[in-house]
Amino acid sequence: MDFLSLLRTLGALGVVLGLLAGALWAVRRYDIKLPGGMIGGLIGAGTGTRRIELVERLPIDARRSVALIRRDNKEHLVMIAPEGLLMLEAAIASKPATKAKPHA
Repeated sequence: MDFLSLLRTLGALGVVLGLLAGALWAVRRYDIKLPGGMIGGLIGAGTGTRRIELVERLPIDARRSVALIRRDNKEHLVMIAPEGLLMLEAAIASKPATKAKPHA
């Protein structure tokens, strides 16, 4: 392989890696998500109602956070840490969401 062919190959590799890095930056910067219909058949996303949702997440410090997760109208309080997960409280009765009424 001569020098010019090697240079062309490395240049093409650099262009492809640059395009991939740019696409990754755009996905992270603008929080781009795939529509559920595109991958729904593969992993079951977008079919029916969801049984689980993240209600709230509160960071404790740089490495630990507490998450409130709702599943089938029960809430679970979980601590997320590098050491693993810790269930703080399980099967809390979920309160239905109420709208605040404006004072007249």
